Amino acid sequence: MSPQLQSAYRLLAGDTFDSRCPSRAIADQVTTRWGTLIIAALITGPHRFSALHQRIGGISQKMLSQNLKSLARSGLVDRHVEPTTPPQVTYSLTALGESLAVPLCGLLSWFGAHTDAMLEAQQRYDS
Repeated sequence: MSPQLQSAYRLLAGDTFDSRCPSRAIADQVTTRWGTLIIAALITGPHRFSALHQRIGGISQKMLSQNLKSLARSGLVDRHVEPTTPPQVTYSLTALGESLAVPLCGLLSWFGAHTDAMLEAQQRYDS
């Protein structure tokens, strides 16, 4: 195992591989396709629901709502309701969410930098 992999392995929580580990359920909620994109969109600042819906191509309003609730429940996203008629709801990252956004955006950047190589590998595999 390379030193990089050894370091990454040491950073994992000791019970991450245990099916009963509570961090796994939270990781599942956060690392969905939509969860990662919502967090990445919110790193630039607060967004209203409609702005998030427009920013994240392909997400339905129902999926956006479900994921925002899940991220808020996990303490990563704050939901602020303005007492207006109709109420205006703004979503932003909490301090905990901001601390996740940094490594998450690093992961998304890695995907962007290596997309061509992965697509080529997929083509080779499929042929």
